[in-house]
Amino acid sequence: MRILIAEDQKDLNRILVKKLSKEGYSVDACFDGEEAMSFLDMVSYDGIILDINMPGKDGLSVVAEMRRSGDNTPVLFLTARDSIEDRVAGLDIGANDYLVKPFSFEELMARVRVLTRTTVSSNSPIYKVDDLEMDTAKHTVTRTGQHISLSSKEFSLLEILLKNRNKVLSRDSIENALWNFDYEGGTNAVDVYISYLRKKIDGGHERKLIHTVRGVGYVIRDEQ
Repeated sequence: MRILIAEDQKDLNRILVKKLSKEGYSVDACFDGEEAMSFLDMVSYDGIILDINMPGKDGLSVVAEMRRSGDNTPVLFLTARDSIEDRVAGLDIGANDYLVKPFSFEELMARVRVLTRTTVSSNSPIYKVDDLEMDTAKHTVTRTGQHISLSSKEFSLLEILLKNRNKVLSRDSIENALWNFDYEGGTNAVDVYISYLRKKIDGGHERKLIHTVRGVGYVIRDEQ
């Protein structure tokens, strides 16, 4: 599962990344709300750990913007505020849980496990382009009604392309979305997975959906 941490205290941020990574989570981390929104525009997460008091855009504003856009990713607020009013405000705006600093990492991990159990819901989006359909809740992909079997990485790549339909994505942006943002692959991994996906999505079909924009990147669209 992939987790986003947005916490402006650098030492705490580093410790959280270390603890969650040790527990087997894939972790991206940033230090302010504006950067968190940039991550969320590109990547689908299973859970978000979000500090309320951050520079630029605070945690409350991030969650409010997420919920307005239909993003229901579970959010755990971290904060030094421990008044009832603050807790109610955080939950009312759309957070799923609330943990007051200082906290034990054992309790944090227990809450993260609960948070990520409810990630997949019936409200997960269904993406369609031409005769291709992806149901992210059922984790299925079909074209002309025929089931297409994809690996987890291929499914994630297709979801990224469909989420950004008609938008050309660079190789770097796709790589950052498929792997942690600190991934230093330095290979043609994106091209390889695009090739795999093309064979499964476009193979045997006259109308091609996955297109290469030379010198820029890749896009999914139903125009030739």
